[in-house]
Amino acid sequence: MSLDLAFDLLLALGLLWTAWRTLMTPILDRAVVVFIAFGLLMALAWARLQAPDIGLAEAAIGAGLTGALLLDALGSLRQQRPRGGR
Repeated sequence: MSLDLAFDLLLALGLLWTAWRTLMTPILDRAVVVFIAFGLLMALAWARLQAPDIGLAEAAIGAGLTGALLLDALGSLRQQRPRGGR
């Protein structure tokens, strides 16, 4: 087994694992962080597929901008939640 194939398999498993964890975690903070990690792994996968332009777009938009927007939305949800009640 070549080193490239081993890295590609590890990357594919990492993508599947982060996608699963993003969908199945009950803690929203953790889900957003794992989603950002998924976007970075996806950008690396695009670079491995020799599509660096798509990889850069995925890193900038998928991991960067979308991750920042999700973190901002999470902060807004926390501010709207009442403090002692439901």
